Amino acid sequence: MNEYIVSLEQEGKRLDVFLTEVIEGSRSYIQSLIKSGHVQVNGKVGKANLRLNVDSVVSVEIPEPESVEVLPEDIPVDYLYEDHDIIIINKPRGMVVHPAVGNYSGTLVNALLHHCKDLSGINGEIRPGIVHRLDKDTSGVMMAAKNDAAHIGLAEQVKAHSAKRTYLALVQGNIVEEKGIIKAPIGRHPKDRMKMAVVFENSKDAVTHFKVLERYGYQTLVECVLETGRTHQIRVHFAHIGHPVVNDPFYGYRRMDFPIEGQVLHSHTLDIVHPITGKEMHFEAPVPEDFQNCIEFAKEYRERR
Repeated sequence: MNEYIVSLEQEGKRLDVFLTEVIEGSRSYIQSLIKSGHVQVNGKVGKANLRLNVDSVVSVEIPEPESVEVLPEDIPVDYLYEDHDIIIINKPRGMVVHPAVGNYSGTLVNALLHHCKDLSGINGEIRPGIVHRLDKDTSGVMMAAKNDAAHIGLAEQVKAHSAKRTYLALVQGNIVEEKGIIKAPIGRHPKDRMKMAVVFENSKDAVTHFKVLERYGYQTLVECVLETGRTHQIRVHFAHIGHPVVNDPFYGYRRMDFPIEGQVLHSHTLDIVHPITGKEMHFEAPVPEDFQNCIEFAKEYRERR
């Protein structure tokens, strides 16, 4: 049972709104907790629209997650490399990496379970073999582990920042600098718990290095190198400096009809040391057609203007 004390600043808020600010989870998930009686206010079961008083005690019981059977599925995936220990994937845009509420099939994990006899069990049944993840609408290179030893080795490289990952992003506006460093801490958005934001409380350090590759007048193509790997890091950082990733549904805005679903962001290269053999390895996922189409669209828009 988790307990939260209502502060003076939070007085008068609805119970459901209060909970979206103090615990992780979607609004629908929080509503379900309240309806099922897992939330109490001062020892009594609360209702979603209850207005809270200062110093009230809100108690939340998080039920154990239901067991979900993740089944292998014959889904075509572009595998860039594979051996006895690791597998490198070129993830297509629109594919969810691992099962979650609302997406228990059609994920990369479902595809991997069909393709591989064994995957690392470190991340459990829902995320077998997954060392790091990409957002659903971010395409490109990512890695998975076939055994626990490989998983530990790859995870240590990610943690130590020795696994170098570069991304390509088409962002809004004309970035003046040729290169730069965005250093701003990232944490859960204080009002929208589904989003991340640059915040200075309950956050973690985040550093993104970038350099400009091309300018199109109204958009800029940048290459990004992550020093840290926070959730939505590139998307949050570029929105923070006033250059959100083109077509980003969470952190950007739509001013033109770009020919793509989701943000124009691509995981381009990955450099690692093989966790078992010690060999230095480089992988590259070619720029997908929809990303290239957005570049051409930006060029044509500049010429029309």
